[in-house]
Amino acid sequence: MTDAFGAPDIESRRLFGVGYSVWPSGRLYLPESDDIAAVAAVKAALTERNSWHRPDASSSSETLTDIAEVARASISRDGDWIEFGHDDEGDPKWSNRATAFYVAIAPFVRSGVVDIEGEDGARWSYTYAAGQITQQGWNGWDGSIEPFGEYVDHP
Repeated sequence: MTDAFGAPDIESRRLFGVGYSVWPSGRLYLPESDDIAAVAAVKAALTERNSWHRPDASSSSETLTDIAEVARASISRDGDWIEFGHDDEGDPKWSNRATAFYVAIAPFVRSGVVDIEGEDGARWSYTYAAGQITQQGWNGWDGSIEPFGEYVDHP
């Protein structure tokens, strides 16, 4: 959307180059035995989307905790559970890379929810059940109501 002068209307739509800080939290049941396969799925998703991932720059033994910055989160593992928190040491700005991470791990997640709070107070979540992902709420970064969905006006 643009204003009367053709400039981007930043009140109604986020400018993607500026950055949008997020605070994720939640817990997912993703068996530890599936961790390496989940990482491979994330890397494949990143490679498919505009070559975000460079296979030569990573290890085949990386875990989800190793690639947590892609999710714009900190991730810790507690047995078969992975826990998401705010990335205090990185630059937790949302992007399509983060969306790709959450979608790519879905086939490996048995259950759980990750809540995301955006810098402007927008809140959305990803609910996982039996290898499927469902988004609840309006993504404050891209204005979608489903992962990689089209922009919709804030409800």
